[in-house]
Amino acid sequence: MAQPESPLMIQIKRLSSADTGFQVALEKLLAFEDAHDTAVDATVSDILTNIKKRGDEALLEYTRRFDHLDVSSVAELELSQSCLKQALQSLPTDQRTALEQASGRIRAYHEKQLAQSWSYTEPDGTLLGQKITPVNCVGLYVPGGKASYPSSVLMNAIPAKVAGVSELIMVSPAPAGRKNNLVLAAAAICEVDRLFTIGGAQAVGALAYGTETVPRVDKIVGPGNEYVAAAKRRVFGVVGIDMVAGPSEILVICDGKTDPDWIAMDLFSQAEHDELAQAILLSPDADFIDAVANSIARLLETMPRKAVIRASLENRGALIQVQDLDEACAIANHIAPEHLELSVEHPQKWAEKIRHAGAIFLGRYTSEALGDYCAGPNHVLPTSRTARFSSPLGVYDFQKRTSLIQVSQQGAAKLGAIASILAHGEGLQAHAMSAEYRYKKGN
Repeated sequence: MAQPESPLMIQIKRLSSADTGFQVALEKLLAFEDAHDTAVDATVSDILTNIKKRGDEALLEYTRRFDHLDVSSVAELELSQSCLKQALQSLPTDQRTALEQASGRIRAYHEKQLAQSWSYTEPDGTLLGQKITPVNCVGLYVPGGKASYPSSVLMNAIPAKVAGVSELIMVSPAPAGRKNNLVLAAAAICEVDRLFTIGGAQAVGALAYGTETVPRVDKIVGPGNEYVAAAKRRVFGVVGIDMVAGPSEILVICDGKTDPDWIAMDLFSQAEHDELAQAILLSPDADFIDAVANSIARLLETMPRKAVIRASLENRGALIQVQDLDEACAIANHIAPEHLELSVEHPQKWAEKIRHAGAIFLGRYTSEALGDYCAGPNHVLPTSRTARFSSPLGVYDFQKRTSLIQVSQQGAAKLGAIASILAHGEGLQAHAMSAEYRYKKGN
């Protein structure tokens, strides 16, 4: 007779801000070095060099080697628009409806981010302004195989399209020819212009340098594994990139009045991504923290990804007792989390105290999972405390700002004199004379 599976014991850290060593313990908890594996870097460097030199030929070799797809040309790896539409039409009604509803909400939100060109004219006739133009061509990387995320397609493609990007090239590996219908359907809904079933560092290289078949893009966005991340780092400067994201994070501030099962599951929602994901609870209520710990122990057994969740919570998770919600907000600003849930009464009041967070989820009914899929704001968020200086992905990441300057004859005299003084001060005589010519010899 088979023995029942023994419960997974979990040892999640318990901290208190009142403890003498709290700050040291917190810093240790937050410490995460995205150590660059030298072997990964070396492999990626070779792949990118080969793609740059040999184009399609190298791309086909890597696709055979890593994705076990043996084709005679890269053109065979491109999916037609009819293929994408067929994937959409073949979806069960509930999945198609969910994708379309999520798409509509994400589009409506991002349309409000559109920046407009502007200018003003000074009294002497000098015009100054800013011209907004979209990035011409964008490459979107979408993981394939086991990790297939149609939500990533929506969150990256829709703001690019709203911004007016002329051509959106999507790459997504299809190991052994396996394609994910939801991903292809999402591409159809987002009106992706071209889609190649290629992946890994070789796909990033193809987008960055271009090959005989894959167009060279101006910017690459989208998540990927360590090889994709390393490739994006290396091609930055040749093309733009969105960010190199770290493991997922969630920080929950709770006053102790939310159902502890809800909070436990919210912590699980990010912990299930990755053993290195971070899930932290801050609460002034010690009894509530105990209740959440009990919920975690009980609910963990019901989770299909319980091993990943357990590793995440034990490695980088914590349940932290704070003095009050003011202190919780101060600690949250120090942590600068990717996702911050304010599961409290009057959440907007406490949101005023938050300066550093990728996204803030206000109130007891606003689970972070809604933001991942369908609330509307982008789920591509700064991680690893970069919310101190970074923002979520948005339309503005696919628009460029160009300064406009048209100086009148009268303005040339006024501005030329200022520029001349400063240029001489910097020892740049040609700068000074270029400005002086317009008013000394122009009058």
